[in-house]
Amino acid sequence: MIKIFSDTTCDLSPELIQKYDIGIIPLNIILGDVTKKDGIEITPEEIYEWADANKTTPKTASPEIGVVIDELQPYTALHYDIVYIGISEQMSSTCQTIRLAAEELGYDRIFVIDSMNLSTGVGLQVIRAAKMAVKGATAEEIVEEIEANRKNVRASFCIETLTYLWRGGRCNTVSALLGGALQLRPSIVVKDGAMGVGRKYRGRMMNVYRNYLADLETELAKAVPDRVFITHSGADQEIVDMVYRYLEEKHYFRHIDITRASGVISSHCGPGTLGVLFYVNE
Repeated sequence: MIKIFSDTTCDLSPELIQKYDIGIIPLNIILGDVTKKDGIEITPEEIYEWADANKTTPKTASPEIGVVIDELQPYTALHYDIVYIGISEQMSSTCQTIRLAAEELGYDRIFVIDSMNLSTGVGLQVIRAAKMAVKGATAEEIVEEIEANRKNVRASFCIETLTYLWRGGRCNTVSALLGGALQLRPSIVVKDGAMGVGRKYRGRMMNVYRNYLADLETELAKAVPDRVFITHSGADQEIVDMVYRYLEEKHYFRHIDITRASGVISSHCGPGTLGVLFYVNE
């Protein structure tokens, strides 16, 4: 038997987590002297309130090894193979924490995959792995498939405010001030496990997202048709609806899922961020 695990940064909805029986390990959000478990003890809205009141952003951290052991042990006791797919190792030490927990448990059937991604860029890989497990694939086959295709995940977002990236050290002060002065709205693209700045847009967010979608068209035309995610950190509903309609009218995908970003992702990107994430055929 195989159990698929991920962490809260995969940004899958509760419905998808339940449908595919995914184990979720919470990362930590640190607000000054207080540490809270992402998705359990704090919401993104509470993070924004704290960040604005304190003029800073929370720090985020991988889960404690004891928490990981508590999550995995019920399945190791039943001799499950465990496949964990986690946030990029360039962004977090969570994958290494899972490896250390496996050593602590003395269990050699825990497989750790660095997704080289974040948010539903991880979630896409988790669902693919879960479907393979249901069809009878071995843990080794799942690892081979996911690692061979992780480069084909397309994950990008448009950022409404650079304040959170700046506060969290994710972009330099000059870029943040320049973006505010000229109302630049950069897209953030995940490539080779790291975040980089893509195209820069300007103006009202509705127009920004229309231009963002137009720029995605070449990649969308190569998309694997199974699923696309619209993941956001509290974007205006009008914008979310517009993006959904755009993708629906293209008839590229069988499933269009809208999900909310976790507390960890929201802590770094701030409110109003939205991305479109999917696999491509290469």
